[in-house]
Amino acid sequence: MTVNNTTTIDEVAAGIYRICTPLDVIPGGLGFNSYLIAGDEPLLFHAGYRSLAATNLQAIETVMPAAKLRWIGGSHFEGDEFGAMNDLLSAAPDATPFGSQIGAKVNLNDFCARPARGLGDGEEFSIGGHRMQWIYTPHVPHGWDCGVLFDHSTRTLLCGDLFTQPGGNTPPITESEILTSSETMRGMMDYYAHGSSTQAILERLAASNPTLLACQHGSAYRGDGAGLLRELAATLQNASSAATIG
Repeated sequence: MTVNNTTTIDEVAAGIYRICTPLDVIPGGLGFNSYLIAGDEPLLFHAGYRSLAATNLQAIETVMPAAKLRWIGGSHFEGDEFGAMNDLLSAAPDATPFGSQIGAKVNLNDFCARPARGLGDGEEFSIGGHRMQWIYTPHVPHGWDCGVLFDHSTRTLLCGDLFTQPGGNTPPITESEILTSSETMRGMMDYYAHGSSTQAILERLAASNPTLLACQHGSAYRGDGAGLLRELAATLQNASSAATIG
């Protein structure tokens, strides 16, 4: 569904909606996605840039009143994930901001208009119809406060900046592999931290066996998410080995 001239909202899994706005920040554009998860306690993953606050609220309103939001968070502290947080909190007076424990301590409790919930690694919580789990992923792909959300109910991994795909008008869902496209993006702008724990973290994510990878930039990937995560791990390992040899 088209919300305005550029923003779209599409259901990519049962009760999970991708809100996408393309912005002309790189050649060919880049899509900025927030994910609305409907339930008894609705959740928004990625508040979006502050400049997108009104747009994202308009998109949410096509599914439900924005005032019903109970959780608003993101993978790690950046403008495209938390910039609109306080505008959204004003529209949703009962919503709680959230992120990783370290993120809440060093960023969110200072930035957000209300105290944030710092989620511990592996912590689970229910929003009614969806059982969510926070997985702490420091420096994968970047940010020591980085983490992702896994929805056990739909086997959806809300994977933040992993598998970032260039292009402003990517389809909501694809069943074609997205590693080639995301490696093109990494070649343009290497945003990976290349930490020592990267391989172990990606294997942990693969072990959850996601069937949908809900990427913050680009299409959501439906298929063998575990296999794709392991391919990414191998690609990064090979790139690191080549750089060391070189």
